[in-house]
Amino acid sequence: MNIAWKEIKKNKIRFMILGSIVFLVSLLTFIISGLANGLSQDNAALIKELPDGQFYMNTDAEETYNLSLIDTSVQDTVLSEKEEAAALSIQMGFLNDEKDKQRSVAFVTSTESKLFENVKEGEIVLDRSLEEEGLKVGDTLTNNQFSGEFIVKGFVDQQKYSHAPVAFINMENYKEMYRVNEMQLIFIPGEESLLAIEGLQSFSNTEFLNTIPSYSAEQLSLNMIVWFLVVISGLLFAIFFYMINVQKIGLYGILKAIGVKTSTLFKMMWAQMLFITVIALGLSIALSQSFNYIAPEGMPFSLTAATTVQLSIVFLIIGFVGATLSGIQIKKVEPLQAIQQGEV
Repeated sequence: MNIAWKEIKKNKIRFMILGSIVFLVSLLTFIISGLANGLSQDNAALIKELPDGQFYMNTDAEETYNLSLIDTSVQDTVLSEKEEAAALSIQMGFLNDEKDKQRSVAFVTSTESKLFENVKEGEIVLDRSLEEEGLKVGDTLTNNQFSGEFIVKGFVDQQKYSHAPVAFINMENYKEMYRVNEMQLIFIPGEESLLAIEGLQSFSNTEFLNTIPSYSAEQLSLNMIVWFLVVISGLLFAIFFYMINVQKIGLYGILKAIGVKTSTLFKMMWAQMLFITVIALGLSIALSQSFNYIAPEGMPFSLTAATTVQLSIVFLIIGFVGATLSGIQIKKVEPLQAIQQGEV
């Protein structure tokens, strides 16, 4: 450890360059991961806030929930057998406020359930983002497909769907607006063993998220960027330590000749890697967490502590693997041959 620290002090610039690169790559990774999580929450908070369970939609809908219609007799049977189950529907639409300003929302209605907001006819409960836009309790809203008016009764947190705020409405109002009598989905929470229902296809929460248009493509693209950056950081470690090790072949030969074990040389390299990585990660974590306060208003950004810890562990593992692979040449160093070559 003492040797590792002395070398870092002797070659400050070299190690600062590596630390700067690791800092920038990890900072970019944290920010993109935060954006991916933020967009995921903005796209599907309605589903992600639900407990684990099973969604059911009509098989003929071919995994397109807004084409699904659940037969009322099947719905009644399931709801009578499973008291915690709920039938629901989701449709994108618009609301007009008192100033005739149009707002895009996701209308959601459900049978009576603790999992969703239950509202009376003519009432509406909105995601809190609309309150931040100026709407308030008691406001009157209209819809071109609805003959009556909606009175805002309250706001709820973290209820978004397909990047639109959710608007909970009564089932009868929903049926009038969309000219349907059937619901689109059935959700059964906590269903560990898959319940087979004839004519219906089941989805876990994660599987159902992938039926949301653009969700899987959006998340796949961002997560691919994150993991590319992680791989790049591993390659940087491998290349950096490989070049350093090549330059120190003679030194390693002398150290081996005086009895220093190969394992000790590896520990020295690991200590240097750990020192650089911990400092770089500490700085990038501090800046990425503060990004919440400096990000433009309305930007979906959510970097949780769990995600930060997971990515940090991955960076440490990648750094360890990269440094270890580059150090394989240390094991092959023959003291006499290395001394004769001299230190480059």
